[in-house]
Amino acid sequence: MAEKQRQETTGTSEDELLLREAEKIVVAIGRMFPGLCEVVLHDLRNPDQSIRAIESNLSGREVGQPTTELGLARIQDPGFPDIVQNYANRFPDGRPAKSTSIGIKNGAGQYVAAICLNLDVSLFGSVARSLNNLVRTDEQQQPLTETLRARTAAELRTVIEEFAAARGQTPRSLGTPAKKELVRTLKTSGFLQVKHSVQVVTELLGVSRATVYNYLRSP
Repeated sequence: MAEKQRQETTGTSEDELLLREAEKIVVAIGRMFPGLCEVVLHDLRNPDQSIRAIESNLSGREVGQPTTELGLARIQDPGFPDIVQNYANRFPDGRPAKSTSIGIKNGAGQYVAAICLNLDVSLFGSVARSLNNLVRTDEQQQPLTETLRARTAAELRTVIEEFAAARGQTPRSLGTPAKKELVRTLKTSGFLQVKHSVQVVTELLGVSRATVYNYLRSP
């Protein structure tokens, strides 16, 4: 009985040591890529309150919130892969992300923690469009061409991102005058007639529905 208690105490101490060391890594990586890559430390011993540290917060989560589906899978299966790399993910506001999850085991082979990296790839889309605009040569202007097919939400996202990229910014970092100009342009071009268009606009610009309608009403 005493030996069992000694092993449990040793295991707990080891787990805490692993978590403390992992937290240093999370903080360092997150601060190296602020606003670009979210880094989260999950304590898998307590799935209901697993988030122990979160750096460069892009998802809006907080310390003490529960683990993800992937974390639960690790808890239930010690044979779950140690590393799940470069899988597609998405932030709560709809921005695409590329994620990697790293499981950390103790000496007994049990998962006690996970370090998760969530890269905001929407920023790179804007950079790519900015570079494209930089190297593009001028073409002969063509008369305005009418399109008879319906606009799509995907085209709406592209128009918003290209508008921001042309100004060397992301949609969220645009100033109020630019956002107002963009919203009015979208209305003139018929994009606000697309289903769920206002929701798409609010997610990409980081503003409320009321703000979008105010942009349309204000002089």
